[in-house]
Amino acid sequence: MIIIDKPFVSKFLIETIEKNNFQIISTSEARDLIPDESLNWISEDEAISILENDPNTPLYTNSENSISWIENNFSSSNLPAQIDIFKNKLKFRELLKDTFPNFFFKGVKFEDLRNINFNEVKFPFIIKPAVGFFSIAVYKVNTSTEWNEVLTNIESEIKAVTGMYPEEVIGVTEFIIEEFIDGEEYAIDCYFNNDGEPVLLNILHHLFSSDSDVSDRVYSTSEEIIKKHKSKIHNFLKTIGEKVNLKNFPAHVEVRIDGDEKIHPIEVNPLRFGGWCTTGDLSQYAFGFNSYEYFLNGKKPDWDEIFKTRKNAKYNIIVLDNNSGIEGNKIEFFDYKKLLGDFTKPLSLRKADYRNFPLFGFLFTETKCGDDEELNQILTSDLRKYIKVNG
Repeated sequence: MIIIDKPFVSKFLIETIEKNNFQIISTSEARDLIPDESLNWISEDEAISILENDPNTPLYTNSENSISWIENNFSSSNLPAQIDIFKNKLKFRELLKDTFPNFFFKGVKFEDLRNINFNEVKFPFIIKPAVGFFSIAVYKVNTSTEWNEVLTNIESEIKAVTGMYPEEVIGVTEFIIEEFIDGEEYAIDCYFNNDGEPVLLNILHHLFSSDSDVSDRVYSTSEEIIKKHKSKIHNFLKTIGEKVNLKNFPAHVEVRIDGDEKIHPIEVNPLRFGGWCTTGDLSQYAFGFNSYEYFLNGKKPDWDEIFKTRKNAKYNIIVLDNNSGIEGNKIEFFDYKKLLGDFTKPLSLRKADYRNFPLFGFLFTETKCGDDEELNQILTSDLRKYIKVNG
């Protein structure tokens, strides 16, 4: 069963629903996004009845905007509590406190941020909303001298996204301060099957332009990345799944792996893969399988077979976040054609409404392993070369 919500659903996901005749819940938001009467629409009452009779019915959502619908309709089940543990980063840290007893974190009300006692924190640290999405208002703070500038930036970002997402997706009343984890960051698409066993669908290396960068610009996956990390990530996910009793539960997980190959959790995003239909769609391009079908049909990738035909290839998601410093309503157009010309093998371009959201879209590309020139250039770009300003 699938629940669709704003802000975006990809053509690929819609085609997947149609091809498999997956049940799709007929909410007003889903109908606004998909005006196709031929799909297997079921009423909200029918969906509620199905999930009440069988709480382990596989449920996937493309957007965390649907969390409020789930909370309002399944308050008697475990699902809202499981979602809340993951969406609230403070609760998630408390969940794993016994597994990572030396990890420093601290919850702070937004109005108290300017009165932080720096003797009670550990530099460098990360500050972010306790309930957040898309690296919005996320900063690394190296010293106390950076604090006022960071707070000004946080306030500006909060103002810019106010009204863009519901409080269940981005909440700005409480923040979490937590120690910075040194290492490489990875994003994982997975699901926990009917037996609670984690099934890996992708592992992506999250690239950063510098030590202070916390943006979402480039993610890459390949045979080397998956084979190197899948065993230890599987064991890590199993620990989380057992703590929360997860079954038929999809997730997009973020971790850091340090120099000793130890995994440190960052966050778990419940009931979905990467936001805006990114990582879920990428698996078709990268590995030839459909992540949505694999979850809803309980299938596992045969990685050995998959990698027989995908040697020396890296598959990338480029998040075209608007880091230009130019407000969307001041931009006349974004030159997508010029953007595509800067990549040897673009696979798919998804444009976004940059006047209403702080991004221009997403680009999927293929590159050769070891040849990262294209990725390095876009990683450090402010995208101004593609922007024409009004007037």
